[in-house]
Amino acid sequence: MKLRKEGLRLNTFSSLKMPETIFYGRGSFETVGKEAASRGKKALIISDPIMNDLGYIDQCIQFLNAYKVNHAIYLDIKSEPIDIYVDESLKLFTEEACDLIISLGGGSCIDTAKAVAIVATNGGYIGDYMGGNKLADKKAVPHISIPTTAGTGSEVSDVTVITNTKSDVKMMIKQPAFIPSVAIVDPILTVSSPKSVTAATGVDALSHAVEAFLSKKAHPMTDVLALSAMDLIVNNIRSAYANGEDLNAREAMALGSMQAGIAFSNSSVCLVHGMSRPIGALFHVPHGVSNAMLLPAVLEFSQAECIDQLAKLGEIFSKKTTLSNVESALLAVEEVKKLCLDLDIPNLKLWGIDEEVFSQVIDKMASDALASGSPRNNPRVPTKEEIVELYKVCFNFQFSGNETLDRKGETV
Repeated sequence: MKLRKEGLRLNTFSSLKMPETIFYGRGSFETVGKEAASRGKKALIISDPIMNDLGYIDQCIQFLNAYKVNHAIYLDIKSEPIDIYVDESLKLFTEEACDLIISLGGGSCIDTAKAVAIVATNGGYIGDYMGGNKLADKKAVPHISIPTTAGTGSEVSDVTVITNTKSDVKMMIKQPAFIPSVAIVDPILTVSSPKSVTAATGVDALSHAVEAFLSKKAHPMTDVLALSAMDLIVNNIRSAYANGEDLNAREAMALGSMQAGIAFSNSSVCLVHGMSRPIGALFHVPHGVSNAMLLPAVLEFSQAECIDQLAKLGEIFSKKTTLSNVESALLAVEEVKKLCLDLDIPNLKLWGIDEEVFSQVIDKMASDALASGSPRNNPRVPTKEEIVELYKVCFNFQFSGNETLDRKGETV
């Protein structure tokens, strides 16, 4: 199977890291009790008030009780993950003498739990681990991750993103030790996601798959996962958005998100994520939304350097076999724009960000984006000046173009 122009690149070796065990499918939530019992005696459940209101916390407790696993609960996550949540939940973990962590919710809950699992055994401040300055050489606390969105893919990745509340920097921390012990991906839990969350997290998952495939660190195994994820997401996201009760679409999105998470965890993300984090840190735009805002413009910027890879995405959008790679790559970019338009993804201006304030911090955002390291993985590696210009383009980016290619590859 030839996934790229240069083939499978068998002259190099790679690795694939993921949780010890993944439970996937409808009803898999109930496995949490047995899995928790095999790893500890008292679990700290890290979640948020919405999950509590939906009854998911009570369900989790019932499953734990069936296996005589005690619990404590931290429900104060009300935004993107910040270091304060890590400190507070770590304190509760210690005070309650817990020996196991269960994260239940979106990426904010899971990322917080990942940080707690590491700091509980390795010590220090979570920011110490950024850039590999401090390595988590001691085994993390067992962590069972249960996502309720599709999604960040955090349930299977080696990355946590925590905002430093003193510097307003989103700290992207990537080490194998952050991978949860167990991931439980039950699509039934995602049915409660509102349309706006379904759209934002869905395009976020697509950005994970696309960037994993475009990354300079991609390899054959991540390619297979990324391609499968793109196919599942592209062909089901509109259905999940239009009808949240469509379990087939929800299941496909959950699987696609998980596959994309494993893919980017092993091949890394690129420019979209590098530029997205400063927006989230400074303007408190949710991670999935900011990624979705940036994806079309960044693909346009990168397109010339990744024609063959983008052509694969174009083939998913259109089964027309007569398109050249260039035509298929162009189609891919235009179809991503159309997808964002159909899902009501706003640009930065429509989100409500003040243009003058935005202009004042563009230089800092560009510096922070470069410092994250993610842009170096991009097919077209940008300069700081190019990132500044991209931010300007994205501020009032129009997802509908004057000229697009239809699904048959014809100009309309």
